Amino acid sequence: MGDAERTFDKAVIVDGVRKTYDDVVALQNVSFEVGRGEVIGLLGPNGAGKTTLVDILSTLSRPDRGHAIVAGYDCVSEPAGVRRSIMLTGQQVALDDMLTGLENLVMFGRLYGLGKSAARIRAEELIEEFELAYAGNRRVKTYSGGMRRRIDIACGLVVPPQVVFLDEPSTGLDPRSRQGIWDLVGNFKTCGITTLLTTQYLEEADALADRIIVIDHGRIIAEGTADELKERTGASYCEIVPQDLRDLPVIAETLGSLLPEKNRAALTSESDRIAMPAPGGTSTLIEVVGRLAAANIDLADVALRRPSLDDVFLTLTGDSAEPRTVVAEVMK
Repeated sequence: MGDAERTFDKAVIVDGVRKTYDDVVALQNVSFEVGRGEVIGLLGPNGAGKTTLVDILSTLSRPDRGHAIVAGYDCVSEPAGVRRSIMLTGQQVALDDMLTGLENLVMFGRLYGLGKSAARIRAEELIEEFELAYAGNRRVKTYSGGMRRRIDIACGLVVPPQVVFLDEPSTGLDPRSRQGIWDLVGNFKTCGITTLLTTQYLEEADALADRIIVIDHGRIIAEGTADELKERTGASYCEIVPQDLRDLPVIAETLGSLLPEKNRAALTSESDRIAMPAPGGTSTLIEVVGRLAAANIDLADVALRRPSLDDVFLTLTGDSAEPRTVVAEVMK
């Protein structure tokens, strides 16, 4: 069946995939599905198996067992169809520094099989779309980091893909350039393009991903929306910061049974705040404020907080005996 006839319900299907390297099990029975236009945050510590997974999905590696389908094509038996349907952007920008931005785009168009005229037209469209027309005729070696990232992604869009793999797309960028990448992911979603996003900024996954898949030791250990994962980590907690740090022991005494023993025991001479469970949510916060007000303790801050995605990550992957870097990345 040709590309024009190929239809699919799910943009990515991973079913029971296993991959080993010698005695190391990189992936163990990994299964998940991704819908069209969905943005997935693929997270996990270094060495979790993410690189292997993306290698399989982009046809750079073959699974020992199981099946992987991307844009309706089997990654093993139909690799050419997969490659025509995806965009893979790594941390290292794959551009020719000696060519201009426009020339890079034309070159990629020709590599994708476009005719000379069609490649030129598409390059000019993308230069405008990515707001780089003012620099289109400058050599890429003169571009800033943000400009290079934008032209790199534009090169991957010369032929619109069905599925995009973005590896740490905003790392090292200034806030304005980072927002531009965030907007781009939103545009992908609007256009029905599926995105698998990896990032070392966990707030980025929190803001952009429809669902998050956490991988550790070659297995999926959690999957869901950011809110669902935060609920798994624990309920809300109350954070109390006194005006005078010398009041911390008095605060602990005043809170009484509200402050669990393990939180009380965690207080040291270096502590600058008290964090405690808030099972009742706002009612717990009101009780805390009332007790401290009655004791005439001045506070710099008191707030009800929810677990962050960082907390989720540490909770889900923090049982390893080996020190590991908590980052969210696929292609190292």
